[in-house]
Amino acid sequence: MIRRLTSPADVFLLSAVFASIILHQFIPSVVLNSSIVDKEEPVFRNHIIRFFKYKEAEDLRGYLERNINSRGWKWVERHNPAMKFPTDFAVVAIEDCIRETLVGKFEELELVKDVSVDFSYQRVVLGENSVGAFADGKKRPGKIFTAMSFGEDDAVGNTSGVQLNLRRKLMMQRSQVTSLFGADAFWSKGYTGSKVKMAIFDTGIRENHPHFRNIKERTNWTNEDTLNDNLGHGTFVAGVIAGQDAECLGFAPDAEIYAFRVFTDAQASYTSWFLDAFNYAIATKMDVLNLSIGGPDYLDLPFVEKVREITANNIIMVSAIGNDGPLYGTLNNPADQSDIIGVGGIDYNDHIASFSSRGMSTWEIPHGYGRVKPDIVAYGREIMGSKISTGCKSLSGTSVASPVVAGIVCLLVSVLHENSRREVLNPGSMKQALVEGASKLSGPNMYEQGAGKVDLLKSLEILKSYEPRASIFPGSLDYTDCPYSWPFCRQPLYAGAMPVIFNVTILNGMGVKGYVESPPMWNPSGEEGKILSVRFTYSDVIWPWTGSLALHMQIKEEGAQFSGDIEGNVTITVYSPPALGEKNPRRSTCALLLRLKVVPTPERSMRILWDQFHNIKYPPGYIPRDSLDVRNDILDWHGDHLHTNFHIMFNMLRDAGYFIETLGSPFTCFDANRYGTLLLVDLEDEYFEEEIQKLKQDVINNGLGIAVFADWYNVNSMINMKFFDDNTRSWWTPVTGGANVPALNDLLAPFGISFGDKILNGDFVINGEQSRYASGTDIVRFPEGGFLHRFPFLDSTESGATQNLLMSGMSKADSPILGLLEIGGGRIAVYGDSNCLDSSHMVSNCYWLLKKILDFTSKKRIDPVLFSDAAKQDKPLNIDSRQLPSRRSDVNFSSYSAVVGNELICGTDSRFEVWGTKGYNLHIRGKQRRLPGYPAFDFERGMNLTLPIPPNKFEFSGANGETHSSGSKFLGYLYGEELDTPELVASHWIIPVVVAAFGLVLLWSFWKVRQKRRRRRKGSGSGRSLAV
Repeated sequence: MIRRLTSPADVFLLSAVFASIILHQFIPSVVLNSSIVDKEEPVFRNHIIRFFKYKEAEDLRGYLERNINSRGWKWVERHNPAMKFPTDFAVVAIEDCIRETLVGKFEELELVKDVSVDFSYQRVVLGENSVGAFADGKKRPGKIFTAMSFGEDDAVGNTSGVQLNLRRKLMMQRSQVTSLFGADAFWSKGYTGSKVKMAIFDTGIRENHPHFRNIKERTNWTNEDTLNDNLGHGTFVAGVIAGQDAECLGFAPDAEIYAFRVFTDAQASYTSWFLDAFNYAIATKMDVLNLSIGGPDYLDLPFVEKVREITANNIIMVSAIGNDGPLYGTLNNPADQSDIIGVGGIDYNDHIASFSSRGMSTWEIPHGYGRVKPDIVAYGREIMGSKISTGCKSLSGTSVASPVVAGIVCLLVSVLHENSRREVLNPGSMKQALVEGASKLSGPNMYEQGAGKVDLLKSLEILKSYEPRASIFPGSLDYTDCPYSWPFCRQPLYAGAMPVIFNVTILNGMGVKGYVESPPMWNPSGEEGKILSVRFTYSDVIWPWTGSLALHMQIKEEGAQFSGDIEGNVTITVYSPPALGEKNPRRSTCALLLRLKVVPTPERSMRILWDQFHNIKYPPGYIPRDSLDVRNDILDWHGDHLHTNFHIMFNMLRDAGYFIETLGSPFTCFDANRYGTLLLVDLEDEYFEEEIQKLKQDVINNGLGIAVFADWYNVNSMINMKFFDDNTRSWWTPVTGGANVPALNDLLAPFGISFGDKILNGDFVINGEQSRYASGTDIVRFPEGGFLHRFPFLDSTESGATQNLLMSGMSKADSPILGLLEIGGGRIAVYGDSNCLDSSHMVSNCYWLLKKILDFTSKKRIDPVLFSDAAKQDKPLNIDSRQLPSRRSDVNFSSYSAVVGNELICGTDSRFEVWGTKGYNLHIRGKQRRLPGYPAFDFERGMNLTLPIPPNKFEFSGANGETHSSGSKFLGYLYGEELDTPELVASHWIIPVVVAAFGLVLLWSFWKVRQKRRRRRKGSGSGRSLAV
C-alpha cells in the first residue's frame, strides 16, 4: 500500500530531507565548516593611512575616531622612538569583509592623503645560494624582494696554521679598501668622519662592540624585543663604514653611528617600520643614511615617497643597486631612484662583479626609455668587515659596495666645517661630486658602471671649489665612445627611423626644489647638425634635487643620404628659489654634449620593428616567468626590452647587419612600408581593433613580414601558480600566462593562425641545430599551403605549473610549434616559445632560427629545410573555436593594460608627425578597448591581487561544468573545491539560504496541491450525494 502525503508535517519532512541531500551531496564543505565559520574571528590586516600634515599620533587617532564611527577597524599602537615626534601616518587594522567600504570612508576625509596595505619586506643575507622571495616555486614570507647574494671566506677568521696566516695577510692587503681609495691621506690630516651623523638601516649592532668607538644610538623598529644584531649583516655594514679594527678598517672611524634595527632575525620588515624609522632620521637630523636592501617593486608609494622626503630633508642616502647581475633590467629600488646614490659592485681587477645588477631603469618602460643606473661603482667583492661580536670576515655583494661609498661620503662630509657644510653639501651636490669625480672603467657600458669607479680624492677637489649649480648626468652621449655608450653606439641614426630616446638626470645642487626656466635647446656645432631634429620631455619641477630630461632624436628626411658625425650640445637653464640670506633666485645653465653617428637610410629588408608597447611587466601585475622550470624567480620583471633582457639578441641582430627600432605605441603609429619585419616577442597586452585591422592590411597589401615568438598560456596552470601573500592576506594570481595567447590569436585570426594552451618541453633539432623548447605552446590552427614543423615533446599541461616538467617516463607526442606562411604580399612566421631569445633564464638560444625566420619575413628567402615538402600543409589545421584558449574573466586586466579601458593614441616614442594622434591614416577618435566579462573592480593601489567573483559572473557551457572564460569549475563551492579567487564573505551562507528558500517554496507547493485536492474531493462528494 502506498502512503500518501496528507499532513503538513509529512510535506515539511520531505522538504527537509530533500534539502539535506542537496547540502550533503553538493556542498559538503559548507555543511562541515558551518560551525567553524560561526566561531571564526574576523580577519584584520594592517593598513597605512597617510596624512597631508604632521601631527601628534594621538591627535590623528582622535581625528579618525571622531569621523569614522563604523565598526571593523582598530587603531594600532606603535611603540618606538619616533612617537616622541609628530607623524604623518597612522597604522590601522581593517576587517577584510568591509575593507572597501572603510578604505573609501577614510580616503574621503579631508586630512587623509591615501590608504594602502602595510607591505612586508623580505630579504636574504649571508647565503651564497640565496633565492630571494621565492624558493622552489613557493613564496617566502614578506614582500617580494630580490636575493642578497654573498660569498664568505671562512679562512679569514681562522688564525691557526702558517699557511692560513699567510693567506689571511694577503687577504687583508687586498681587501683593505680604505687604502685603495686613499682614505689614509684624509686620516693623516685629521679627517676621520668626526661629527657626521651616520644612519645605518639594517639588522642592528651589539652594544659595546670593540670595533666601534662612537656608537651614539641604537634603536629597534621591529616587533622583536632586542637591539642586538643576531645575523651579523648590520654589524658588517657598520664595520665597513666606521670600523677601527686594524684587520678590517672602516673609512670614517669617528663617524657617529646610529644603528636603526629595521629587520628581524627572520630578515623581515614592514613598510610602517621604515616610515617611522625614516621620520625619526629626519627629526634627529641625520647626515648620511645607508640602505643595503632592494627589490623590484617601485610602486610601494608610501615607501618610495618617504625616501624622497628623506633626501628632501638634506639626508644623503646611499643604497645598493642589487645582486641580480649579470642580468640587465634588474635594478633594485630604492637605489634606482634619481635622488639616491645607487651603488654597483666591482672586483679588485676593476671588472664589474657578476652579481652586480645592470640597468637601465624600467620605470619608464614600455612607453619611454630608462635612466642610467647605477650612479657609481665601488669594490664589493671579498671586502673585510666586522663580525657580530669580535673579529673580521670578508663578504661580497652590492650590500658591501654600498657602505664603501657611504664611508667615503662620511669622510667627504667631515672635511667641511660643521657650521658651513650644510650650505654646500646636499644630496644633489654630493652626487655631482661623486659622478663627476668618478673614473670611467674601460670595458663596461654606462648601464653597468654609471659614471665609473668612485674616486675619493677627485670628489674632494670638486667639493673644495664647489659653487651651487645644476648639471646633467651623464654629461655626454658619444656614439664614438664604444662600448661605454652602448647600446646607442651600436646603431647609428638614420632618416625615417623611430625617435632614439636618451633619458638623462638633472642634478640640482642649488636647492631641493628647482624649475626649468625655458625649454631646452639643441645647438649644433656645424651645418650638418641641422638635419637632426630633437624634441624634449622633461620635469617642470625638479624635486627633490633631481629631475628628468629625455631627448627624442630623429634625422630629417633631407638627411636620408647623409653619412658622418653630428656634434653639438643641448642646453637647459634651471633656477631655484634664493637660499637663506639671498635675494635673487639661483640660476644655472647646464649642457649635454652630443656626438652622433648618422648613416644613409637602410633598405626596408634590413629594418626590424620591435613591439614594446604590448609588453606588461611586474610591477604592478603578477606577470609570471616565461619558463616554468625556473622556480626561484617566478616574476617577469626585467623589462622585456631590447636593451635589458633581450640585449644579447639585439647585439646579434646588429652583428647580422639588421637595424632594429622600438615601437612604444600602438600599431597604427608606424608606417609599415619602412620595415621588413614586425617582431612580436613575449607579449602580454591586448590589441585595439584598429591595430588588428591595420596589421591585416600591412601584411596583405603592404608586404610587411611578421615574426611571432609566443609563450605558454594555460588557465589551470595559472591557477596553480597563485600564492597567498601573508602580509596582505590576499591571493595573488597571474594576470596572464607567459604570453597573452588569446590576444595573439585575435591578432592572427585574419590569417587563420592560432596558438593552443599546451605547455610543451623538450629538445629538438633542425638541420643540425639543437634547441630547447622551454614551456612553449603549440599551434592549433594553420592554413593550407603553409609550412608547419612538428616535434615530439613532453606535454606538461596536466602536471601543473609548479612541478618538474622534465620527469622521466612521461610520454611524448608530436606537436606543431613552428609555422611559416606567405599570404598576399607579406610573410608570417610563428613560433611557440620566446625563452630561447630571453637572456634572463635561457637554456639554449635560438638565434639561428631567428635569423632564418628574418631571412624569410624580411628578405623573402626560402630555406630548403624550413620549407621542405614534408612540412607543407596539404589541408588546414583547425580546431573548434570553443577549444581555443580563453581569457580569464576574474582578473581586472585594465589595471595593467595600456589598451583595455584606454584610448588609442600615439605617444612621444613614435614619429614626430603622429605625436598625439591616432596614427597614420586614422583621423577619427579611437574607442576604448574593453574585454567582455571583465568586472570593474578597484584594485589595491597597483597590487596584483585576484578579485572576488560574484557567482553570476561565471559562464556555464555544458554538463561538465567547465566555463570558457576561466576553465575552472562552475560554482566551485558546489564541488567542494577551492576557487582561484578569494572567497566572498557571503559564500558561507548564500548557498544554504538558497537551498532553504527552495525548501520553503517546495513546502508551499505541496500545501497548495493538497488544498486543491481537498476542494476537489469536497466538490465531487457533493455531486455524488445529489445524484443519489
